[in-house]
Amino acid sequence: MGATLGVLVCVSLVIGMPVAFGIGAVALGYFLLGDFPLTTIPQKMFTGMDSFLLLAIPFFLLAGSLMNHGGVTARLVDFASTLVGHIHGGLGHVTVVANVIMAGMSGTAAADAAATGAVLIPEMIRKGYSRGFAAAISAAAATIGPIIPPSVSFIIFGSITNVSIGALFLA
Repeated sequence: MGATLGVLVCVSLVIGMPVAFGIGAVALGYFLLGDFPLTTIPQKMFTGMDSFLLLAIPFFLLAGSLMNHGGVTARLVDFASTLVGHIHGGLGHVTVVANVIMAGMSGTAAADAAATGAVLIPEMIRKGYSRGFAAAISAAAATIGPIIPPSVSFIIFGSITNVSIGALFLA
């Protein structure tokens, strides 16, 4: 039965049906032809979305945006500049340190890159860094966000594996 469903999904893709619709049509056909009550479909959909932990993800993005608009990012950059700004190539170091600190607050690489990049990339260009190098430093430094807790991947891992987020913090 599983091979038949896989073949049907492949056929739907070959005829040009979008992936989501192809999988949905095959799954609906399986439910209609099988001995399953159709009430299980909405029940499974709602129980799949019923995760309090996953609410953290949009709030992480909101926190990054609010910090950027509220001026916290500029203060964070000033703090990082105080720490490592005196080193040769200081603005590159400031970008990395600011992203490490920001990662602990926002939890996503995209929010880190948007928040610190908006402040630091124009400053690096004014100080003589090339546009490509400034963007590359900012993008590379922002990738540290997902490995510093609390991150979105950390929250998703905890919710999928039913591991306590507090236990993950302790580990």
